[in-house]
Amino acid sequence: MTDAALNPLLAPSTLAYGLPDYRLFSTDDYLPAFGSAFAAHRAEIEAITSETEPATFENTLVALERSGEALGQVARVFYTVSSADATAAVQEIDETLAPLMAAHHDAIQLDAALYRRVAEVHAHLDDLDLSPEQRYLVERTYREMTHAGAGLDEAQKAELTDLNQRLSVLTTTFEKNLLADTNDLAVVFDDAAELDGLTPGELSAAAQNAADRGLTGRYVITLTLFTGHPYLSTLTNRESRRRLLEASRSRGARGGEHDNRDVLREIVKLRARRAELLGYASHAAYVTSDETAGSPDAVHSLLRRLAVPAAANARREQAALQQIADASGATFPIEAHDWAFYTEKVREAEYDLDRTALRPWFEAERVLQDGVFRAATQLYGITFTERADLPAYHPDARVFEIHNEDGSPLGLFILDLYTRDTKRGGAWMNSIVSQSALRGTSPVVVNNLNVPKPAPGEPTLLTLDEVTTLFHEFGHALHGLFATVTYPHFAGTNVFRDFVEFPSQVNEMWILWPEILATYARHVETGEPLPDAVVEKLHASEAFNQGFATSEYLAASWLDQAWHSLSAAEAEADLDVAQFEASALADIGLDNPVVPTRYSSTYFAHVFSGGYSAGYYSYIWSEVLDADTVEWFTENGGLTRENGDRFRTRLLGVGGSKDPLEAYRDFRGRDAEIAPLLARRGLEG
Repeated sequence: MTDAALNPLLAPSTLAYGLPDYRLFSTDDYLPAFGSAFAAHRAEIEAITSETEPATFENTLVALERSGEALGQVARVFYTVSSADATAAVQEIDETLAPLMAAHHDAIQLDAALYRRVAEVHAHLDDLDLSPEQRYLVERTYREMTHAGAGLDEAQKAELTDLNQRLSVLTTTFEKNLLADTNDLAVVFDDAAELDGLTPGELSAAAQNAADRGLTGRYVITLTLFTGHPYLSTLTNRESRRRLLEASRSRGARGGEHDNRDVLREIVKLRARRAELLGYASHAAYVTSDETAGSPDAVHSLLRRLAVPAAANARREQAALQQIADASGATFPIEAHDWAFYTEKVREAEYDLDRTALRPWFEAERVLQDGVFRAATQLYGITFTERADLPAYHPDARVFEIHNEDGSPLGLFILDLYTRDTKRGGAWMNSIVSQSALRGTSPVVVNNLNVPKPAPGEPTLLTLDEVTTLFHEFGHALHGLFATVTYPHFAGTNVFRDFVEFPSQVNEMWILWPEILATYARHVETGEPLPDAVVEKLHASEAFNQGFATSEYLAASWLDQAWHSLSAAEAEADLDVAQFEASALADIGLDNPVVPTRYSSTYFAHVFSGGYSAGYYSYIWSEVLDADTVEWFTENGGLTRENGDRFRTRLLGVGGSKDPLEAYRDFRGRDAEIAPLLARRGLEG
């Protein structure tokens, strides 16, 4: 009997678009499926390396692209669940799997015989009659294997493999600790009066959170991934605000079994040693060498350029907050937990705008259908049909089928909106099935958010920030859906890390686009549209509080760079995490205690358990392209099918099959300019 017959994870899916049938899987299936998939992949690589014919594009590169299909299938199924529904059993599998995956990846990437064959094809590249995508596949495969260490000697490879396996364990541990500490630090309130300022729906969600934890009659506020919290802007009780922010900032740094300080120090040390082994001065130098930035110097130059005006703007904003606090009778200096609350007071005073009162106009289903989906339909011609007959990995996750304008099938989109204790923080997009003409597969992509789930029967009302997140993540989804490539290597969002945020940021521009806003921003009870006067105030206040927003983001980006710019010798020191952070933030002038970094090191999941190590700068780096693109759309008529086709064909549709900056020039007609970004964030001058 075959492995596929014994293990449903290895059998072809019978569902539309190859959507895995999660109803058939149990946790006991995962590790055996990985074991079988590892063995199959190794056999496929051995068939390539034992080939007696000279290396060619077909017998080496195409064969390599065909290999590992079963492993990719199992991995995408599992890692979707381990991030969105990480039960204790799933976490245990993840910990066991981490070093096995790292070792297997290294066994392929560092295979000397495979590298020789790839190098042979690469050496004769100019003599081969290859398409642009095929040529780029050779170039990228050779570059990535070299970058991974395939050219090292056997002793160095052995050390590198050990480093990678240990790092895989540590990053998994970091995420597990963070999830546990985040759940443990959810703030419990005894009396609804302590939560004055929350809407009835928010209070209902807090009561439901408490009931789910066996605390009936009390209220629980769960923490977000980033330092701040949406409720800080409305809670009138200063002590409640203080408790909420204090809990958030203490994650991973309280001592005990979930403390992440030793974990992150070892991660930094091992990454620095790995970079040294690979011939780089630091982990940041290693990472950026294969990104569009090219070097840490380019990143540091941009961050420093933006930090000075951002910090100055934040100080001016702080003074304005203090004035309004003083005028209201406050007898204290503004602290970090006061910023969001008094920011709304200043916004109301300066713009007559209360953003916290907008939630009734942002009912989640209407935002999705008449906002996010409608914008995509008008721009790209695609249509959406919910498929309740197709099961996702969790009851809260919904499946939508997408068709092109001509009726041809495009793929599936899965939305998992609500927070839960088994879901990691933040918001993200991932693929369960990647498009590839070589393999004949169509895309299945997922968006995860962490919106509090109201009590049954209550509507889900979003903040404007949550609306932004929904549009942003769907921009990633569009990238994953539209990429049309031959080779799996280039599928979906497989682009340089400091380019991947660009399409998602562009998709945010439709949030306040008049014809889209008019359809989705309708009062949940009356159906009345968001008043024109409010919309005008939203536009007028777009640069408001950008000193704070830019400073907190740049501070986190700089922390990432500071940790990962350490040499191997420097990383060996027994660094105090709090002191290191303070010194790094002072170095760039972002050490204002009232403007805390968006993520402190012990809960900085992007860089210590995610894929953004030495790459958190990517958001602002990509925003240069984003702001320039928004200017192009605005100048060329905005939300038109012609514009959508151009953006889809020349940029989103190429996936990773083309140098991203070359693709951008093809779309825009020139390189991006920074002026639109500076104007957007109020940093001109």
